[in-house]
Amino acid sequence: MTSTVSADEALVELATNLRWTWHYGTRQLLDEFPGDRVHPALAVATLQTSDPVAFEEWVRDHSQRIMALHGELRAVVDSVKHDEIAYFSPEFGIAAEVAQYSGGLGILAGDHLKSASDLGVPLLGVGLLYHQGFFRQDIVKGAQTERYETITPDEIGAVDTGLVISVPIGKESVTARIWKQMVGATPLYLLDTDLPENSAHARAITDRLYSGDRRHRLEQELILGVGGVRALRALNIDPQVFHLNEGHACFLLLELLAEQVEAGATPTEAIDTVRSQTLFTTHTPVPAGIDRFERTLAGPDLVPWAKRIGVPIDTILDWAWLPTDAASKPFNTAALAFELCGRANGVSQLHASVSRELFGALPRTQSLEGITNGIHARTWVHPRIQAIYDDYLGVGWENGYPEAWSRVDMIDRERFETARRTGRSDLVDMVKATTGRQLDPDKVVIGFARRFATYKRAALLLRDPDGLQAAFDAGAQYVFAGKAHPADGDGKAVLTELAEFADSHHARDQLVVVPDYDIAVAQTMYAGSDVWLNNPIRPREASGTSGEKAALSGALNCSIEDGWWADFFVEGIGWSIPTSEASDTNERDNAEAVAMNALITNQVATLFGTDGWWQMVQRMLTHLGPLVTAGRMVAEYESRYYGPIRGL
Repeated sequence: MTSTVSADEALVELATNLRWTWHYGTRQLLDEFPGDRVHPALAVATLQTSDPVAFEEWVRDHSQRIMALHGELRAVVDSVKHDEIAYFSPEFGIAAEVAQYSGGLGILAGDHLKSASDLGVPLLGVGLLYHQGFFRQDIVKGAQTERYETITPDEIGAVDTGLVISVPIGKESVTARIWKQMVGATPLYLLDTDLPENSAHARAITDRLYSGDRRHRLEQELILGVGGVRALRALNIDPQVFHLNEGHACFLLLELLAEQVEAGATPTEAIDTVRSQTLFTTHTPVPAGIDRFERTLAGPDLVPWAKRIGVPIDTILDWAWLPTDAASKPFNTAALAFELCGRANGVSQLHASVSRELFGALPRTQSLEGITNGIHARTWVHPRIQAIYDDYLGVGWENGYPEAWSRVDMIDRERFETARRTGRSDLVDMVKATTGRQLDPDKVVIGFARRFATYKRAALLLRDPDGLQAAFDAGAQYVFAGKAHPADGDGKAVLTELAEFADSHHARDQLVVVPDYDIAVAQTMYAGSDVWLNNPIRPREASGTSGEKAALSGALNCSIEDGWWADFFVEGIGWSIPTSEASDTNERDNAEAVAMNALITNQVATLFGTDGWWQMVQRMLTHLGPLVTAGRMVAEYESRYYGPIRGL
């Protein structure tokens, strides 16, 4: 059939649909488009408006590629109607050019949408559109500083649906516009309150991710949960499944209850119906990671739902009470989600066990199970390595097909190691450009990149100065990156400790801290690091996925057995850092620092570059390839939760 779409229109759709973030052919085409390296949709729209002659000439010269790629895209988009499963998340990490994420929760959500598209799972996303996103980071004299940049919908390729909804918050009816992004075949709907009809206060609700202000956070979560349900109704979408990615969207449960009661159900019947439609995924194994609001703050805003559901406000507040919380009985978003969702899961097997204990005072949590997080391979594995996997492993490696990963022994070692050396060289160049430090491209590079929270212990290796110097002598080089939350003074202190050491003569230019960690920095680090380091306090890492990304990129993990590594580690595929049973935290940290530095000195650095290293990489890829992809993860959600809820 001849396409009725012009090459101009096809190019616009290719640039707007975020499939270019993982489809290499489309990315290559858009990288050749003239203009600044911004979001492709903005670049295309800018040239189309400013110089239509040049635009038409470029399209004409590339029309054959444009139409072929567009045909592939339409085949993906038209294959499944994505309206059966609504996936709610406060952030989505899809690309560096789409600054709507802060860290692991958003990255996981972005990978979930992409894999749903790849697998044809009929899922859509619901979130917020932040006009300042998350902060950009500078490190000045060892200290983190934050700056925010204004983001317009055009700059991230969002398309106005022309629809708005409203949510009562306090004394105001807050209006939110519904924007749409396409992530391959998966629609993502984003709510934005920065509208002239709103008060200045309401316009700022969707200004930035994760402010430290509790009132602001509560209002954001009301817009996400309640507004998200109302947005779907305005779009005439009636999902069979509502999936809460963490407790931030818990207020959608109250909106669903109110709808059921207004349709004639009793509150008890409404609860049964809502439970039959809902899944809650918890992501934190530590109490501090859960959103809580004082009853005096949350209660007044929830009165409209109490009235609509036909229960006292204290009943709603008690649904959200975790008995092990403070005596003031704060509103606990996770507790509400556990109470009203019919199913719940953790993000690794160890995390599920920890969560059953953490929330043990809530009877409904004892059936909680684990689905270990995975990563979207086409996003995180460099195209050089992807090409090798395509040639030697064949169809389905990116979704964890065991048959594909059984062919790892067929991979040409020289080609693979050449690609890895190129990745290491790119990382060395990035380090030089951002820090001024020169790493040795022929020595082992150990990467560590994640949020600077105290339990992640980024500076643990500094507790054993002699051991660290021995690791330096053995050739170890360390590249760190990460941000501390602006309100996390302790996390900032860890970053400062590490950055100040990196600037000292003791670091010997073998330990650096790269500023402004984002998706682009992470991708360079995964492609260039030989070893991925992770040393959290066990069992406080719910899953973690950075090590999975590094693994599929060809790096070996050296990690505490926590999160995903606890689920999947076997001897001979990397290194397990010994843990201490000491009850004293200083004694524990000192012992684990000594063990980690000795492991890197005596095993990691000495094995690097040998036949044994390549053999370990082969074993690692064979074992982890089928386990760590988001394709495996989303397929598991479909078979264990989404399908049964939909009666499949």
